[in-house]
Amino acid sequence: MSRIQIQLPEKFIYETTLTVRASDLNYGAHVGHDRILTLMQDVRVEFYRTRGIENELHLDGTVGQVIADLGVVYKSEAFLGDELFFQMGVSDFHRVGFDMLYRVTQKASGKEVALAKLAIITFDYAVRKIAPLPPAFLAKLQS
Repeated sequence: MSRIQIQLPEKFIYETTLTVRASDLNYGAHVGHDRILTLMQDVRVEFYRTRGIENELHLDGTVGQVIADLGVVYKSEAFLGDELFFQMGVSDFHRVGFDMLYRVTQKASGKEVALAKLAIITFDYAVRKIAPLPPAFLAKLQS
């Protein structure tokens, strides 16, 4: 069986640490596969706020984002109370979007927990259509 291959960026533009909560655990007593995605969303929202972006629906005016696809490679378990170190980068900019990439590690051990790639498409919520990547938003990503 072949596994998804995720090519991490040369440089990460944002880093933060989140602590695993009881609500992040599944019946296996480790972080659930779906919760990793929620934690990544929390990191993305936090990153956007550091760049002066109100939220994912308003990257620039009425243009927000939608997730076109995603891939996650799970590498190891994470447990209640673990501090997870998230590194995030961006790549593959194109006319209507870009990729956002994550590396998640256990802060104490440095052991990789997950790698992920999200394809983000810019979307004008006022007209409900895909929109060009706003130059002002792109500048905030690259600053």
